[in-house]
Amino acid sequence: MNSIGQDTKYTPAPDTHDGFVHVRGANENNLQDVEVRIPRDAIVAFTGVSGSGKSSLAFGTIFAEAQRRFLESVAPYARRLIAQGHTPKVEFISGLPPAVALQQRRGTASSRSTVGTLTTLSNSVRMLFSRAGDYPAGAPRLDSDSFSPNTAVGACPQCHGLGVAHTVTEDSLVPDPGLSIREGAIAAWPGAWQGKNLRDITSHLGHDVDVPFRQLPRKVRDWLLFTDEQPVVEVAPERDRVAKPYKGRFWSARRYVLHTVADSKSESMRAKALRFMRSGPCPACSGTGFRPEALAVGFAGLDIAEFNATALDALASVLRPVAGNRPVPGGEPAHEVAVSIAADLLSRIEVLTNLGLGYLSLDRGTPTLSPGEMQRLRIATQLRSGLFGVIYVLDEPSAGLHPADARPLLEVLEALKAGGNSVFVVEHNMEVVSRADWIIDVGPGAGAGGGKVLYSGPVAGLSQVDESVTRRFLEPREDAAVTRVPRSAESWLELDGISLHNLSDLDARFPLGVLSAVTGVSGSGKSSLISQALALGLKDKLRDGGRSGAADATEADAGGPDADAPRATLGEVRGAERIERIVAMDQKPIGRTPRSNLATYTGLFDAVRKAFADTPLAKQRGYGAGRFSFNVAGGRCETCLGEGYLEVELLFLPGSYGPCPECHGSRYNPETLEVFYEGKNIAEVLALDVDTAAEFLSGIPAAARSLETLRDVGLGYLSLGQPAPELSGGEAQRIKLATELQRARRGHTLYLLDEPTTGLHPADVQLLLGQLHRLVDESNTVIVVEHHMDVVAAADWIIDMGPEGGDKGGKIVATGTPDQLAAHPDSRTAPYLAKRLGLAGSNAQ
Repeated sequence: MNSIGQDTKYTPAPDTHDGFVHVRGANENNLQDVEVRIPRDAIVAFTGVSGSGKSSLAFGTIFAEAQRRFLESVAPYARRLIAQGHTPKVEFISGLPPAVALQQRRGTASSRSTVGTLTTLSNSVRMLFSRAGDYPAGAPRLDSDSFSPNTAVGACPQCHGLGVAHTVTEDSLVPDPGLSIREGAIAAWPGAWQGKNLRDITSHLGHDVDVPFRQLPRKVRDWLLFTDEQPVVEVAPERDRVAKPYKGRFWSARRYVLHTVADSKSESMRAKALRFMRSGPCPACSGTGFRPEALAVGFAGLDIAEFNATALDALASVLRPVAGNRPVPGGEPAHEVAVSIAADLLSRIEVLTNLGLGYLSLDRGTPTLSPGEMQRLRIATQLRSGLFGVIYVLDEPSAGLHPADARPLLEVLEALKAGGNSVFVVEHNMEVVSRADWIIDVGPGAGAGGGKVLYSGPVAGLSQVDESVTRRFLEPREDAAVTRVPRSAESWLELDGISLHNLSDLDARFPLGVLSAVTGVSGSGKSSLISQALALGLKDKLRDGGRSGAADATEADAGGPDADAPRATLGEVRGAERIERIVAMDQKPIGRTPRSNLATYTGLFDAVRKAFADTPLAKQRGYGAGRFSFNVAGGRCETCLGEGYLEVELLFLPGSYGPCPECHGSRYNPETLEVFYEGKNIAEVLALDVDTAAEFLSGIPAAARSLETLRDVGLGYLSLGQPAPELSGGEAQRIKLATELQRARRGHTLYLLDEPTTGLHPADVQLLLGQLHRLVDESNTVIVVEHHMDVVAAADWIIDMGPEGGDKGGKIVATGTPDQLAAHPDSRTAPYLAKRLGLAGSNAQ
């Protein structure tokens, strides 16, 4: 057996070059003195249950050390400008070339970041229009920056290149013109004293504040709402004998709203002001973001905005004749510059289309992309970079991929290897793992129960490792046949006329009281249908209809969609009377700072702090529950303000972080740490993982209930104090699910989940499925967007979308029970589902 680090210890010389990366004494996170050798110039899969330590080995140790060594060669001055990682806890690594990490993370929040800018394709497109575009007669040639909405010379002067104009109207500022100004007709003005102040100023300016707003002359209404003038008048407060006259400055409703949105530090005030604004395409550039002179230049019959908005599949068809020096339809043969640029663009676009991303367009904003789409875009960019001798460390590149798209991904990984590189993949998809050259299985369990390399060698050899949980999922599944009888729908929720993105006047029916799976290839419209049409559009529809109970979506708690996300257009909604709540759980972080963690988000920390406050010593000293919070003064360490670490600023070297010298990373002051509950202080409790804490805190019912639900969704390996920024999207979503599971049961709730199996080992998927079925058994409805065939096969009803992505998708191809859908001839999901169900005739590859 090719097992490493069990019986034999070896010490390779530092100058060993035997084609392997040698790791010895790795102790990052839960790794337990790991010793392993990993082949270079191969595709290596790192496997193990969630939290076993595979990412700690691949990213936290190997990549971190490669990055550290590279940065050591950079001048100190330049190093200060580079965000640096930590120094891994490892005794020795040899044979380690430079490394590139491609991790799962969501798109940047910048509205200017697009597919084109992320892949740098936009640079070539700008050059194509500048050097080879069709200019109007007599028009001067523009440089490439003129074809970018992100530059001063290219951006529309009115919307600054965003393509969106934020405006206010009389209707938005005065929702009820039947009210007088004194009664609050100008709703956009602030409330409380500020609002009264503006009304008094308006009265002193000679305007009637007691007649219905609609009866004021048009000139007066426009001035009150839209003027930029700010006259100052002396105000004598009415009906107030105490307050003295004062100088008051007038603010029009528009000026106040724009000022609040731009300058207010209060998120709640900004959110309130935004409600009075209306966003739409910029009238100056028709929503394109470009100046007129750039839009006047064409290529193959398309202007720059149309070119950027065209799906990559169609764009390849536009570029192919040019790249081949053939005339485009109705045109002349391209000149040499156009041929050269078009050929380069085409070759780079074809990499993206081969990865199943042909439905994307260059102007697609990166915040709207899934983590899987983002990572595949980065992989495609790296494939074109031409690097040689590099280790690529990839974090679940198959995430968000339909099984039909897995083969193109494998071809890209093979291309990276053929280019003289090593590909290290942290992966749960057994189809991808089975095609690797080498496998490193970490485990056997999670957290303290993992951290060991169980096997390192060719994939076939894992079958001999009895301790491996991964082994049985790589072999033919004896439990392939699903014998559970699907539940029948209690009633149906019907939505007509859904329009959003590639959904166009779509009618959809969802069974209530069952578990439904929405499937389809990437870009087919699954998330648009569930995360937006159902989560937001339906909620708005129910609220507008007066059904406030149905709109009780716990989005603030469960991490639902953003309030300003695009809304779907819905027609008629039928069957919603059985829905009392809508809970949307996505993969957004549960917090943005290290002060937010697993314990604080789930609420179990409140129960723990109360238990500490009830101890004899705490009562003797007068410590309340607040004393045991690291977020407020009193019990926290005041040197680091409860952070546990300090940033060390160095004059000529990069700044670095280190444990607080006062509390040594515990976050608390010595007096607080003198209080013990069952032999542990508050910092030691926060350091416990969920599995250990479940036993230790069993005497605290509220905490025990939270911990049990966290274990039920496969998160037993996380520590209670795990900072929110360190959690993956899948972990964040499962924490939201666990938080919901621990609530009092109400029933008749619609739960919406977007790929909850992201980051889960197949063994943990079974745990998650049990919890989803538990929700349904309690008279709720669960709808999941999912690619994992174990989840799809266990669903009661399936809605398959497609047939392709982008403009070729947005339709419901098939619906039915798993057996019915597996036999559907037009579904791309059918053959993979049939294979999972163990049905004869499956042709899944």
